[in-house]
Amino acid sequence: MAVKILIKREVPREKAKEMIPLFRKLRTLATNQPGYISGETLKSLDRPDVFLVISTWQSAEDWEKWLISKERQEVQDQVDALLGGKTEYEVFHYGFSE
Repeated sequence: MAVKILIKREVPREKAKEMIPLFRKLRTLATNQPGYISGETLKSLDRPDVFLVISTWQSAEDWEKWLISKERQEVQDQVDALLGGKTEYEVFHYGFSE
């Protein structure tokens, strides 16, 4: 079952120039992963320091494999170091099934 992954990050304005290339690198790497369907990065109009990444995967298992992969973790460590904390993720699935 396809899943959506939501990643919300607050990026201080002074760190945005360093962060944007890392976002792009994560997206580029993700597009080559088994199960990746699509992704988008949104920037809040009300709070320009807030970014929301929404990606779609064929299954939660595909997402988990990407989440723990070495290549992703190397870039994610740079993101977390730059932002001073761990990134949090939320996984959603389609429909109302239990």
